[in-house]
Amino acid sequence: MALCKSCGKEHRLIAEYPGYCKECIVKKFNRIKENIKKLHEETRKYFNLPLNIPKEKSGKICSQCVNDCRIKNKGYCGLIRIENGKIKRFEEATYLDFYLDPLPTNCVSSWVCAAEGHGYPEYSYTPGPEYGYKNLAVFFRNCTFNCLYCQNWHFKEEPKTIYSVKSLVDAIDEKTSCICYFGGDPTPSINFALKVSEEIFRKLNRIFRICWETNGSASRAYVKRMFEFSLESGGILKIDFKAVTPSLHYALCGVSNKNTLENIEYGAEFLNKRKKIPILVLSTLLVPGYIDEEEIKRMARFISKISRKIPWSLLAFYPTFYMKDLPRTSLYHAQRALEIAKEYGIENVKIGNIHLLSNDYTI
Repeated sequence: MALCKSCGKEHRLIAEYPGYCKECIVKKFNRIKENIKKLHEETRKYFNLPLNIPKEKSGKICSQCVNDCRIKNKGYCGLIRIENGKIKRFEEATYLDFYLDPLPTNCVSSWVCAAEGHGYPEYSYTPGPEYGYKNLAVFFRNCTFNCLYCQNWHFKEEPKTIYSVKSLVDAIDEKTSCICYFGGDPTPSINFALKVSEEIFRKLNRIFRICWETNGSASRAYVKRMFEFSLESGGILKIDFKAVTPSLHYALCGVSNKNTLENIEYGAEFLNKRKKIPILVLSTLLVPGYIDEEEIKRMARFISKISRKIPWSLLAFYPTFYMKDLPRTSLYHAQRALEIAKEYGIENVKIGNIHLLSNDYTI
């Protein structure tokens, strides 16, 4: 529970970070943006990350994501940097963790995924869940956003281990049927992930799905290739649709959602290219007090105007990182979000992380 630094209201659904109620973030954003920016800077100091998106006039232009960093030293993601006067993009090796995860997993997209038997026999080994098979889970240790409620924030901590393209490809055995790039986010290491994917296509002549979980911030040329790999292999590109209102997204994530919104629209163009398994899936964390009924309506309206066929997973929020003073998502909140999605005609929507829901009656 915190006081809104703008209107002075105290409520259990106002978090100390970003320090403002949702209403003030939306209606008074120009007045409070600088203070929100400083709060985000504060959260990045501890992890020795660049405090702001580098915009040095004489810096090298990255253009890998929405942030469009002009780098003299290091990009906002903390990974891309200048070495010997050139941008180092970590194409051959990068910082990550990986492990083999028995299928079926708790993947956000699992209810429409080939690992559950959808797309058999073209994209799946079994007509039901792929018991006995494995997913190669690749967790990248950098991100283009600065989400105050990050559910995997430990990726920011040291030590970090660097792995090569070969080390990942060599980890694939005959019972590995898919790879999923997540994190953090794949975007800072996208050149590496694409090289791994190319090597998988070159080396394997069998069913092997390539999936992504991303904030959608990558530049269009990269997103196009991500979709193409998933389309051909039977995989899915899942985008974290955090908020549609730009000011709210900035308050929660520290950067613009411009690319995310545009890439959702772009991804919908691929839906008709493969019927059995949806290539695009969206997920939204139902953050109490911020991703409220009004914002869910705006998000549902945005999705429905693009395509009502896009699957949407509504996820329960767990209080952690800098927003640990909020409560968990309530059952009422999740059910109301589900109702709103259906009211807007979205055809395939579900509530995820049900075990985290509370019996509160707040939204």
